[in-house]
Amino acid sequence: MFDALKTKNECVRWIRDFFHENGEGCPAVVGISGGKDSSVTAALCAEALGKDRVIGVLMPNGEQSDIAFAELLVRHLGIQSYTVNIRSAVEGVRDSIPFPLSRQSEINLPARIRMATLYAVSQCFGGRVANTCNLSEDWVGYATRYGDGAGDFSPLSRLTVREVKAIGRLLGLPEELVEKPPSDGLTGKTDEDNLGFTYEELDSYIRDGVMDDAEKKERIDRLHRRNLFKLRPMPAFDPGIGVSEAAES
Repeated sequence: MFDALKTKNECVRWIRDFFHENGEGCPAVVGISGGKDSSVTAALCAEALGKDRVIGVLMPNGEQSDIAFAELLVRHLGIQSYTVNIRSAVEGVRDSIPFPLSRQSEINLPARIRMATLYAVSQCFGGRVANTCNLSEDWVGYATRYGDGAGDFSPLSRLTVREVKAIGRLLGLPEELVEKPPSDGLTGKTDEDNLGFTYEELDSYIRDGVMDDAEKKERIDRLHRRNLFKLRPMPAFDPGIGVSEAAES
């Protein structure tokens, strides 16, 4: 069984160790969406480092109908925050490209601009950017490479959605933040609508190997295989390895 308290305490120690080795005294910079992942990440960092060493960055793309959730999280934790509206940056890049963006490029562009924004803020404070992805999303590639999939340290990437929620409740986060349905912010659909299965089903499959629906199992396996490249280090040519040796490995 998942021990939320033990895992939370170990993660807090891990964050402290990371900052001791990679940025003694510097702040954690967290993109705040108001969903469970950014909320739990910010709360873990506040417990590990103290709330004065956590900077939340809210990044609406124009009008954001659910930004009140992000504002609630910032108030609840008492952390310093900045709001950076990325609409003009998104439109500037989109309008400067001399052809219409594909649907997927249109979806991923804001996430990549948000990550550029986080690093711009972080460098001003000598901080470290938190990756807020969880294992369930990473398993099926539901993260933007070099967007929300980037960061300097990743507290949640080995935890499923179910486990992240358990830690969020243990940390005393408002229930509406823990249970807020994640959505893409574009189509009005939730992540689960787009994926074609629930996170509860996915978590059971990841942790227990349980999936009674053969069609959903095949879809999860296909998404996992197709998106493994996002989780691996960038391939790099090594002149010390011959072509035949590289092919054999």
